[in-house]
This record gives sequence, structure tokens and C-alpha cells, in this order.
Amino acid sequence: MIPLINAEPEPETDTTCSSCEACCCRFEVFIFSDTGVPDRHMEEDEWGGRTMARLDDGWCSALDRNSMACTIYKQRPDICRELEMGGNECISIRADY
Repeated sequence: MIPLINAEPEPETDTTCSSCEACCCRFEVFIFSDTGVPDRHMEEDEWGGRTMARLDDGWCSALDRNSMACTIYKQRPDICRELEMGGNECISIRADY
């Protein structure tokens, strides 16, 4: 019997935020609701929109670069809350990096 070979890669099932390289922390994140994000981590664009501040290299200013963990996890913006850890979008983002 010839074994079947799956051409599609299996999704990563062991992906966790604690084992990730925080690829999602390189996105531009718009802040639409008040979750308590500290002002030092917010920027305002020319139209008055609020976004998460990013460092010169593109990383979110709230990311602890030593632990690769969010320093404001309980106050993170809604869009950060909606990204499912290990979900299709998460895995796709990681593949791009």
C-alpha cells in the first residue's frame, strides 16, 4: 500500500504567545475603544486617530523585547485581543516572517 502524502502543511498546534516571536507586534494597531492603554504607548495621526506607538524598528512600544511579552496585556487594544493564538491568521502572520 502506498502512503498518502499531504501536500498542505499541518497547522502548528504548539503555538503559544509565550513561544512566539511576536510577529503580530509589528502591525499597525488602531485603537477604537478605551481599554486603558497608557498614553505613553499611544500615538495620534494627523486625522486624530489613535494607534499603538511603534519604535523606530517597527515593533510595538508595549512589547518587552527581553521576554517578547506584552507589558500591558490586561489593557491591550481590542484588535490584539481578537487575534486568536495559534489560529489561521496567527500562523499566516508567522509564516510571513
